[in-house]
Amino acid sequence: MNAHKQHKPTIGLALGSGSARGWAHIGVINALAEQGIEPDIITGCSIGSMVGAAYAKGELDNLEKWVRQLQWKEIVDLMDISFLGGGFLKGDKLIEFFKQGTKDIDIEDLKIPFGAVTTDLDTGREIWLQNGSLLDAVRASIALPGLFTPVEREGRWHVDGGLVNPVPVSLCRAMGAEVVIAVNLNGDVVGKHRREREKELAEARKQETETEHQLWERFVDTFKNTVKTKKETLLEELLGTNEDMPGMFEVLAGSINIMQDRITRSRMAGDPAEIMLSPRLAHIGLLEFDQADEVIAEGRASVERMQSAIEYAIQTG
Repeated sequence: MNAHKQHKPTIGLALGSGSARGWAHIGVINALAEQGIEPDIITGCSIGSMVGAAYAKGELDNLEKWVRQLQWKEIVDLMDISFLGGGFLKGDKLIEFFKQGTKDIDIEDLKIPFGAVTTDLDTGREIWLQNGSLLDAVRASIALPGLFTPVEREGRWHVDGGLVNPVPVSLCRAMGAEVVIAVNLNGDVVGKHRREREKELAEARKQETETEHQLWERFVDTFKNTVKTKKETLLEELLGTNEDMPGMFEVLAGSINIMQDRITRSRMAGDPAEIMLSPRLAHIGLLEFDQADEVIAEGRASVERMQSAIEYAIQTG
């Protein structure tokens, strides 16, 4: 009986998709560490795979330092826009930045077992990446349809894992987790009214003339002579600053949020995590990566709200 009481369960951490809301995973991991909880297994989908990879490599502090300093101008600089490759952004600049100060490593060589979720674009199958290049796996997992171009890996085209498994609890269990702590970033998003917040951000960004011009010039270079729309009109259509109609990115984000919320509910009904953390981040938009301080703090708060339940799950696991 004493031996049973002293058993330490294998803890898995499943980090869900959610674009800019994904910085909440940093707060979650740090808050768990302060409670003496370090996962034995980590899995990630989309932005969750990026944060999970940094943690598994022992470089979460470096990632946190960068994202806390991230400004809108830098986000624009990372937008390598392309309309010819199956997505608006190639994603190469983002991964190149992620590589700075670190060497790529094979997933199987990590000290913490790690897995990333992607979707096979041809078959719709859920793919678990557990070997090969860590950064290639992250790039494939974040290939949000319509935003990032898909990634070819071993002769197959991969897109964002959130299409099939937004919160990869099942992968955690398959890798041996006895107690799964899952982070769902989309739980409070659907049905929320975010227009006022988005209008405030749009107005603030209108003041950043230099940054706006850089973004516009990139669109002009891409479209070349086919672009005949005025700068202000095109930006309104893309970013949603027009009050009468949502922008293209807003429509894309809203559609993906609805899809992922429904998929997560279905997956969790059949295979619930022992602990589900749900940061309250409905007001954070698809590309608001410059809101890291607020998002990380809410990730930490989501752990604090569930502290007693976490302790009980681990004790009885």
